[in-house]
Amino acid sequence: MEVKIIRSLRRRRSVSARLVKDLLLINAPLMLSQERLDKIVSDFKLKFSRRKLKTELDKEKNLLDLASALNERYFDNKLKIESIEYVTNQNSRFGCCNYRTAKIRISHKIGLVPKWVRKYVLIHEMAHLIEPNHSRAFWDIVLRYKLTERARGYLMAASIDIKEDTRS
Repeated sequence: MEVKIIRSLRRRRSVSARLVKDLLLINAPLMLSQERLDKIVSDFKLKFSRRKLKTELDKEKNLLDLASALNERYFDNKLKIESIEYVTNQNSRFGCCNYRTAKIRISHKIGLVPKWVRKYVLIHEMAHLIEPNHSRAFWDIVLRYKLTERARGYLMAASIDIKEDTRS
């Protein structure tokens, strides 16, 4: 991503950024130190690259379509999912489900694994809409997916640097 910095005498404190095609335009105060500006530019690059990744994942690996198919096959269309989306700020879990609001969030890193592993993560989170904990009843639901153990092994072996919630 190419960066163009525009310094201004009129700008006193704030730094703004916008992405135009593949050019990151940064507007900064003239008196801002280069060291501080470098840190801000780095943060903006990360923010915009994550946003771009999320957009690409939402287009190419649509979670709603996959969740609908899994709901039909494994849950007899009984689940009502309010929203399901990739997020780029979830670094400690593969996914999370708020069973009260029926909102599911999936780490962007799961968008990069094979589809059968992504299905496992979705089924795992969708099962929380029925069983909010990791009880035996919960695992009975998840284990209906025949590749559950294989997918769990894949996630462990792939060394994805996020932790799976393994409370039982």
